[in-house]
Amino acid sequence: MTAILKVDTIQDTAGNNIINESSNTITIGASGDTISIPSGATITNSGTANNFGGGKINQVVTQTLTSVTSISAGSFVATGLTLNITPSASNSKIYLVASISTSGSSSDYNQSMAFFRGSTIIGAAADAGNRIGSMSQSRTNDSIADSVVLTFVDSPSSTSQLTYTVKLYGEAGITHYVNRTGGDADQAHKGRTTSTITALEVLA
Repeated sequence: MTAILKVDTIQDTAGNNIINESSNTITIGASGDTISIPSGATITNSGTANNFGGGKINQVVTQTLTSVTSISAGSFVATGLTLNITPSASNSKIYLVASISTSGSSSDYNQSMAFFRGSTIIGAAADAGNRIGSMSQSRTNDSIADSVVLTFVDSPSSTSQLTYTVKLYGEAGITHYVNRTGGDADQAHKGRTTSTITALEVLA
C-alpha cells in the first residue's frame, strides 16, 4: 500500500526547521546554515523555474595598458592589449569590452581593430575583395589620440585558458601608436592615455 506523509514542517531533534512550506514557498534550512550537495549530484531546472542561476557573472578579468606601443601596418598586429581567462563551464559566454586609444604619424589615416581569440579573429565583418573585415574603423589625424570601444559576446565552448587580444590593422606607410598622439608634442593638452580590456564569464 502506498503511504503519503503530509506535513508543513520538518524539524531536527533540537526543534530547528529543516524544511518548511508556507504560501507555496519552500524554505530549506535557516540563516547561517550550510546546505551540502554531495559530489556527483546535479540540480536541474526541469521546467520553467525562475531565478535558477543562468546569466550570472561568474568571474571578471581586466587588464590595463599604460605603456606606449608603436605598430607598423600591413596586417593585424597586436596592440599590447591582452588578457587570459579560463571559463568554468564549456557553455559559458565571454562578454568582452575594450577601450583603446590610438593615433598615427600622418595627418590623415585609417585604422581598423578587432578582437582575437588566440590567432582567430572574432566578431568581425567578412572580408570584401581587398577590404578587410574588422569590428571598427576610424579616420583621424596625428594631433589627437582617438578612443574606440569594442564589445562582443563570445561562445568559446571551452574550459581551457583563453587568450583575448585587441589587434590593429593600420593604413600602410605610416606608424600607428597606442596611448599617445601621433605628434606626441610635449604639451599638457596632448597627454598620454590608457587602454583597457575586460572579459566577463556569463554562466549559461
